[in-house]
Amino acid sequence: MFRSLRVCLAGLWPAIWFWVMLRGVSRIRLAADKAGGMTQERSTQSGRLRLASYNIQKSVGLDLRRRPRRTLQVIEGTGADLVLLQEADKRLPPRPAALPHFVLDEAGWQIVDLGGAGSLGWHGNAVIWRGDGIALQDHGHIPLPGLEPRGAVWALFQTGLGPLRVVGAHLGLTTRARHEQVHHLAEVIAEQPELPTVFAGDFNEWSRQPVLEHLAPQLRFVPPRASFPALRPMGALDRMAVSAGLEVVDSGVYRTRPAHIASDHLPVWADLVAAD
Repeated sequence: MFRSLRVCLAGLWPAIWFWVMLRGVSRIRLAADKAGGMTQERSTQSGRLRLASYNIQKSVGLDLRRRPRRTLQVIEGTGADLVLLQEADKRLPPRPAALPHFVLDEAGWQIVDLGGAGSLGWHGNAVIWRGDGIALQDHGHIPLPGLEPRGAVWALFQTGLGPLRVVGAHLGLTTRARHEQVHHLAEVIAEQPELPTVFAGDFNEWSRQPVLEHLAPQLRFVPPRASFPALRPMGALDRMAVSAGLEVVDSGVYRTRPAHIASDHLPVWADLVAAD
């Protein structure tokens, strides 16, 4: 009798183990959902906004595969409310979006219409956002000087911090071009109405000296952190800077997998609050 009972229990053991594991996973998911809701509520109450910048390399990873949903996974992993993208479109005309609109739409992201004709951005620069507390008010292009075809984009939002202007750029490969472009961007924005502004993008600046800070002294640059190359970051090519009216309370580089292989760059992010 006891032997039969042992045989019966032995046969049932895989089912019992599976049921216990399923219960554990369900509890973990429930706890995560509750924690996520609490985190979102705290984020809203704290008056913070997270902004990220990411050169997505046309959604082609270091494995040479174009995987837009992997790119989206990394973007969502940053926890950002507003994201500036570089190399967001394919190279050849008509330069269709490398991260398709429908992929972003399905995930609830909204897109600033900067490119048209199927492109996600302008000169590869794009702006996306998500959340009920952010509303687009205006947007435009800023042509950049230099031999390479480069440009910057800007967008004006109403946010929980108040009006916020973001400027996204992918600067040139030569030192001279970068310096001219940073100076030009600072001049163009200085001619606009004074508003809290964030500059972000792939600035291609390898120097650890405060070169950019000297070119645009009215901006406060977020401390540089290595974001390139993604597998073993050595250069702080991806940078952010804020104008008066904003404070950076936290910042970093997003390194969680699959960010290490989704692009040759890692995303950088910063948590912003309105300055007192």
